Amino acid sequence: MRTVIAGNWKMHKTAHEAMELIDGLRALSAEFPDGVDVLVAPPFTALQAVSQRLNGDERIKLCAQTMHWENQGAYTGEISPVMLKEFGCEYVILGHSERRQFCGETNQYIRLKTRAALAHGITPIIAVGETLEEKDRGLTKDKVVTQTQEALTGLAEEQIRSVILAYEPIWAIGSGKNDDPQNADATMAEIRACLPALREVPILYGGSVKPENMAAYAAMPNINGALVGGASLQAQSFAGIITAAAPAVAR
Repeated sequence: MRTVIAGNWKMHKTAHEAMELIDGLRALSAEFPDGVDVLVAPPFTALQAVSQRLNGDERIKLCAQTMHWENQGAYTGEISPVMLKEFGCEYVILGHSERRQFCGETNQYIRLKTRAALAHGITPIIAVGETLEEKDRGLTKDKVVTQTQEALTGLAEEQIRSVILAYEPIWAIGSGKNDDPQNADATMAEIRACLPALREVPILYGGSVKPENMAAYAAMPNINGALVGGASLQAQSFAGIITAAAPAVAR
């Protein structure tokens, strides 16, 4: 099973700042454990600069934060998979809770985007997660399983094995209140069990991931890495998380 650490920069970093961060990561990349796939997801405005700065670096791969499902068209403000491929994006985050909440993205949209990403050879990282209210009402399993199944509806098992999932409890994102590793692992086990093909799919944890807590997540049997927000905005902290993911590789 692959181990993946992806840094979601969200709406941070100008193109110049993004290149500085990439330079800092590349300076530390010799310390990255073998077997950990490292991804960075800059904002769209910095994709070209980061792509040029990476210049085919095999240790750090380029990821986008979202995309549209059409190749082109009258979709003001959107970015197509064709445009992402031009800059060398190999991965794309789909269904992040902030996109669902603020941009009205539905499970149907995520399904369309997932199919489009796969059709263009881009690996989708499909994010699922529950709100604090849903958690308190005991709806976590129903919420994340429904999101997962609806995103993957109609895909062949071979296609499903090409995706990555990310469990991000919404109440933990940016709050400093990370989910207990055992609780997160139990939820991720439910996600993995909801479709047979998911037995071979990496599932990442996201939500207040830091260098200090990553090793505990990496030790869990159903956690194959992390989708990192704020801690990915500094080279040292992101490198610390990458290094702490080594236990997942060793499993």
